[in-house]
Amino acid sequence: MWKILKSYFWWTYKRGSLHYDVMVTLILLFLFVSPQFIHYRDKPVESGMPGNSAVMVQSDGSDGYVYVVPTAIMHYSGDDNTQRQTELLRVIQPIAGDVTVEKVEAVRDGRGNLTAYRAWVKH
Repeated sequence: MWKILKSYFWWTYKRGSLHYDVMVTLILLFLFVSPQFIHYRDKPVESGMPGNSAVMVQSDGSDGYVYVVPTAIMHYSGDDNTQRQTELLRVIQPIAGDVTVEKVEAVRDGRGNLTAYRAWVKH
């Protein structure tokens, strides 16, 4: 019995043997079953859908793009159009480079709350 445990520990069995298959099966069971019982404190990856912090980029059908910027990541969302465009550029330029904002439109949810801004930009 000690010899078998020692050879499992040092992985001395040849590929395709019964003991090798048992070791691989135990490892795979640990990988797939352990997250059900052990809390690893990891967090799910955000999907590609726009959420509280995701900027969504779409083509406008010609030579420009439409950026949907959530208000949650903006520092300013007031009524001053110049400051709003400056803030939109602060968020968009790290993604797109040197661009100009052509048009801005507010995006509201079903209750009328402002959730994001849709900005048409040109290079």
